[in-house]
Amino acid sequence: MGNKGKNKREGWSLNQRDPQVIKSLMPLWQWFYRYYFRVKSDGWHHIPSEQILLVGSHNGGLATPDMFMTMYDWFRYFGTQRLIYGLMHRHVWKINPDMADLAVKTGAIVAHPKMAIAAFEKGASVLVYPGGGSDVFRPHRDRYKINFAGRRGFIKLALRQKVPIVPIISTGAHDTLFVLDDFYPLVKQLHEWGLPWFLDLDPEVFPIYLGLPWGLAIGPLPNFPLPAQINLRICPPIVFPRYGRELIKDSSYVDECYDQVYTQMQQELDRLKEETQ
Repeated sequence: MGNKGKNKREGWSLNQRDPQVIKSLMPLWQWFYRYYFRVKSDGWHHIPSEQILLVGSHNGGLATPDMFMTMYDWFRYFGTQRLIYGLMHRHVWKINPDMADLAVKTGAIVAHPKMAIAAFEKGASVLVYPGGGSDVFRPHRDRYKINFAGRRGFIKLALRQKVPIVPIISTGAHDTLFVLDDFYPLVKQLHEWGLPWFLDLDPEVFPIYLGLPWGLAIGPLPNFPLPAQINLRICPPIVFPRYGRELIKDSSYVDECYDQVYTQMQQELDRLKEETQ
């Protein structure tokens, strides 16, 4: 297919974002926002005018309704011309290339440091959900726990680019499907004994959940979210004491920054939980 085709298909380009496609999706997102999820959001005054790294924790399986409702809010407040790109797992291009292509037109790029850096260098802000599959499919009992899956790449990105981190937290989307548990350790063991991965892709998570359209689903299958009220909150920016590329190699400082973000987001999530229960 050639490098050009590969770049377009696999999210290695910043030039596929299409404001007209975003505008065409806004009425659909608005309907879900107002009537299906009955979203309540606040804190948008915390978004500064300069570039930022938005760091979220999300729920709701592959449908990730809180992420889409956050996107709708961003475009509602700032329009389609203020550049923002979202990092998306590379597996999406292999599992559902048509959906991936549509996501690219709304600003999705492959979750790779080079692409995030390129987005910042273009003058854009970047949205990332570090926890990935472990986050969106975390068991229902852990719905009020921030889960970054121990990943620290977003901290290094913020330090390198010298940008503040603006946390995004939410409640409610965990009730759009009910994850009973994650059996990835067991499935990984079966794989090591010879069971092949579906599409030769390590799923990194293997939930059993109750939800639409399957009823009972085994594995990270796509889902249609149940109607549940979603509450979103944009938290105050987190500014680290020091920035610079040289600090990326300082593991203790990276850990310190990671702990700061994790702790503040967990505290904010605890507060949001109390306010919405």
